[in-house]
Amino acid sequence: MKIVSVNDIQKLIKVLSLETFFDKLIAALERDFSRWDAFQKSVRQATYYPQGAIELMPCADDHFYAFKYVSAHPGNTAQGKLSVIGIGQLSDTATGYPLLLSEMTLLTAFRTAATGALAAKYLAREDAQSLTIIGTGAQAEFQVMGFNRLFPLRKIRYFDTDAAAMVKFSRNMAPYAFELIPCANIREAVHNTDIVITATAANTQQRLFELQDIAPGTHIHAMGGDRPGKTELGRELLEAAKVVVEFIPQALKEGEVQQCDASRIYAELWELVTKRKQGRENPAEITLFDSVGFALEDFSTLRLVYELALEHQLGSEIAMLPEPEDAKDLFSLVS
Repeated sequence: MKIVSVNDIQKLIKVLSLETFFDKLIAALERDFSRWDAFQKSVRQATYYPQGAIELMPCADDHFYAFKYVSAHPGNTAQGKLSVIGIGQLSDTATGYPLLLSEMTLLTAFRTAATGALAAKYLAREDAQSLTIIGTGAQAEFQVMGFNRLFPLRKIRYFDTDAAAMVKFSRNMAPYAFELIPCANIREAVHNTDIVITATAANTQQRLFELQDIAPGTHIHAMGGDRPGKTELGRELLEAAKVVVEFIPQALKEGEVQQCDASRIYAELWELVTKRKQGRENPAEITLFDSVGFALEDFSTLRLVYELALEHQLGSEIAMLPEPEDAKDLFSLVS
């Protein structure tokens, strides 16, 4: 079985470049969403604690079975620990043998941004040049870089209640050709911008901004709400927007639409990718991708990383499974 570590992902990004990896990942996601019916899908299995959540996210087609272990503990950053961590596995369905065990903390940040960018391809205005991100934590830079692969971004507005996080974001984004605009509050940040990304961590019901705070034609990528009781937007905005989700059963449980019912959902993302439903229909409509993260995205990511690790000879081969001379004589390995 191939083991891909954080160091291996860093090497892969150096070999390919950040931009090329995003391009490959967005393309892999679009291919897999276009064959939605080929997958066995389910909502993730989540265990909730006052301090956070631990989840298992499985998804499979006829050839591969994938799952991710992921935890989200917003309070971890106060202890110097990451708030979201993940590990993923890819297996061969013909034998059940695991093929890959991979880090998925970095990869979750990549795939979340890539999925948001893919949805925006169908929902945002093609000429979108300004992007606002509310919450400049660990995923913020990935979001900007992912969206920048599909849109000619020029202005990046940003706000966080943590001033140090805003400084970190500015420092990391400084080498790139964006006009960076730190904002004093959320209302200032979302004013007259093309794309808004909400990426807050607090496990509460919030109303980060109101419908009247944003301009006609705004696209919103709401990615911070990802568990029951955790929301970032108000119902009035949901009522006014064209709402798209990844997987309806999971979105109704964990997304912004947990405040509503299924009738408020215009489409699942695969329906836009396959052209069964139209995305943006006019320049003035407000669109909303209510993203909670779905296991198909991890499937696409793990399969891509496995292919790239083989191609570029990255990762380590570890003997995780016993190999007795006689497949029926497992005991011989310990006797």
